[in-house]
Amino acid sequence: MASLAQLLAAHGCILVVDAASTSVQVGLLRAGQPPLWRSSPDEAGKALFALADDALRAAGLTLADVRAFAFDAGPGSMLGVRTVAMALRTWQALAARPAYQFQSLALLARGLAHAGHTGAVIADARRDTWHVVAFGAPDRVAPLRRVPAAELAADPAPLWQPAAFRAWSPPPRATQDCAFDLAALLAAHADADLFHATNAPDAFQHEAPEYKKWSAQVHSAATANPK
Repeated sequence: MASLAQLLAAHGCILVVDAASTSVQVGLLRAGQPPLWRSSPDEAGKALFALADDALRAAGLTLADVRAFAFDAGPGSMLGVRTVAMALRTWQALAARPAYQFQSLALLARGLAHAGHTGAVIADARRDTWHVVAFGAPDRVAPLRRVPAAELAADPAPLWQPAAFRAWSPPPRATQDCAFDLAALLAAHADADLFHATNAPDAFQHEAPEYKKWSAQVHSAATANPK
């Protein structure tokens, strides 16, 4: 694991991209320079490239000047995170550069803990389950878990839900909103070990997907009307 400060010291110029929420956020971070952040509510496939281009132009740079990438692997919008992963793999194919991933809820939990709160930050994982990161203090942020809604409903600890994250089901019980302002969160926790290198940028998943083998079968009267 590495901190943002360590990544900046090692690489000098980093492009941070995040499409896990309803607001795409892109930051151009350079050692010794103020960060340049851009955000947009547009869909990731459009906003990501426009924001990156705008930030680079404002700095008088091009994509070739970026020495490393950092991205939010989720949880959050699977489509948004995978759009980011596709973009990073394309940019890495143009010029080999390292990529580092972080988790949205872990960063939010650390921010809430530093503000003196306790409990857990959650995001909808569908199928009556929730992504959960529990926290009690800045140095007591638990690993990300997927928890059934019934289990969360029975736990009295305060629940926090990022307002900018899509949810398809009502929360298991009352939650408090929290802001997912990536620029502010990363600036406040530049020394936190939140990032780790990945050779293949992709969306976070609790377990690898399973695929069933499909066997072709010729249609016939017997298969159409089984007895």
